Amino acid sequence: MTGFTWGAATAAYQIEGAVAEDGRTASIWDTYSHTPGRTAQGATGDIACDHYHRLEEDLDLMAELGLQSYRFSISWSRVQPHGTGELNSVGVGFYRRLADGLRARGITPYPTLYHWDLPQELEDQGGWAARSTAEAFGSYAEAIAAEFTDVDTWMTLNEPWCSAFLGYASGVHAPGRHDPGDAIRAMHHLNVGHTLAQAALRAKIPQVRIGAALNLRQVHPGDPGDPADLAAAQTIRLMGNEVFNGPMLDGGYDPAIIELVAPVIDLNSLIEDGDFAPAGRGLDFIGVNYYYSMTVSARRAGSTVSTSGGHGTSAFTPWVGCGDVVIHEPVPPLTQMGWDIDPAGLRDLLLELADRYQGVPLVVTENGMANPDVVDSDDVVRDQARINYIDRHLEAVKQAIEAGAPVQGYFYWSLLDNFEWAKGYAPRFGLIHVDFDTQRRVVKDSGRWYADVIRSAAGSTTPVRSEDARGSAQ
Repeated sequence: MTGFTWGAATAAYQIEGAVAEDGRTASIWDTYSHTPGRTAQGATGDIACDHYHRLEEDLDLMAELGLQSYRFSISWSRVQPHGTGELNSVGVGFYRRLADGLRARGITPYPTLYHWDLPQELEDQGGWAARSTAEAFGSYAEAIAAEFTDVDTWMTLNEPWCSAFLGYASGVHAPGRHDPGDAIRAMHHLNVGHTLAQAALRAKIPQVRIGAALNLRQVHPGDPGDPADLAAAQTIRLMGNEVFNGPMLDGGYDPAIIELVAPVIDLNSLIEDGDFAPAGRGLDFIGVNYYYSMTVSARRAGSTVSTSGGHGTSAFTPWVGCGDVVIHEPVPPLTQMGWDIDPAGLRDLLLELADRYQGVPLVVTENGMANPDVVDSDDVVRDQARINYIDRHLEAVKQAIEAGAPVQGYFYWSLLDNFEWAKGYAPRFGLIHVDFDTQRRVVKDSGRWYADVIRSAAGSTTPVRSEDARGSAQ
């Protein structure tokens, strides 16, 4: 389809390995994963998919799938080992080979500057809870942009909500802190970092298109007729979506957010002139990472407050300012991650964004399903559940486009089975199966199905599925 791109996505720490090679220094995820008790079975990203050494093989697999675009992240500590100062030419060279290798195969690079792997040296100086990290991020963006002026499309941050609230409040992600005030500081400094990075990208690459990949929620009230439940849903939208939508697209925070976090911190005291991009200039497209929806209710006598909302187990909640909200347990069927399956939520979210930010393109920058996949005796991975999942979500995207949403792309998460953060290697999201002992790759049935979808969609006016693919997804 004209103007629509089909792709897949990955992140540096989840696939690259080679964590101590060619000048790369430790990131917060190296430190976190090597801390006993932090990850399932003590898993680390030390080797992961060994993508750093298997780049050409993986590029050929992308071409085999017919990908039109590939979303990847740059390891900050690989290209700028101290988080500031001179770039590491060997690290930069890896991403140059990646970008050039993609284009040689007709695949458009979609790099993300930051996907959770902050250089440990910056964390030691305060991490995202310190304004200096936002300033360092702006300088990092400027240096990388100068090296890649031929790359037109960039994303600044991936799921900054997770960086702030899972990293600094609940502690189920790196750096593993449990300080609600630091979580709000991190939230704000991630917004400041985005503003500085997008200014640097625009200065170095005049033709640039800038997005951010945001894990935006579709939130349902437990009782749509209950004003208290409606208010609870709005609270989650504010603290889950608007904490980044507002600064990046509207030019500031909703006053209700400042009120919600006031018992923890005076958010106004963190804000300085120039912290936010002018309204409407912070993003050229909105990246939407969507996996599941949420149902919430107001807390009543005898009810308890969920501490996760789909984000791991911790004695500390990531939902700062949401103490009056109860998050419902998801309703089966669930993915291997314990998440519900709600394609209509993606459709409705895209339509809501299209209505609110008229004229701003949308891209589904992540959507995918984890399964406990195995290679059978015929050397095939039969992952029909994943095919059904993708098919239903593509139908939701199609419905949104037909209703007027300017959706310009879909990126499946993930290209490869990989290191799934604190959950280790058990959850498998990939279109391609990876044997982590041998590093052998096997394209799953879903990968071949997705390749058929991409081929059949060429020249169409909406994201369509091939007749064969549609039949196999019943």
